[in-house]
Amino acid sequence: MRILGLLLFPALSLALPAAQRPGDPAKGKEVFDQCGVCHSATTDEKKMGPSLKGLFKKAKMANGQKPTEANVMTIINKGKGTMPAFEDVLTQEEKSDLLAYLKTL
Repeated sequence: MRILGLLLFPALSLALPAAQRPGDPAKGKEVFDQCGVCHSATTDEKKMGPSLKGLFKKAKMANGQKPTEANVMTIINKGKGTMPAFEDVLTQEEKSDLLAYLKTL
């Protein structure tokens, strides 16, 4: 029975909506190339937007909110300040990949 579950798991994960699929950090790094114009990923340097280095390790983001997946996704979707909204620009899969990448910083 255990082997059957292991064989079915990949097929079941494909049936999940993109929002529930775990993101791919490697693909997320490619998505981040768009973000890298305004955000640093490897230094604490503030460009047009705040550095995202260690984002999910911080107690608070620049806006004072805790860096949860939901809070970060809201900023990605709706934008903030001079940051444009990416809700209709990125697919849900790209956003999941981006979140997975941001967690590696």
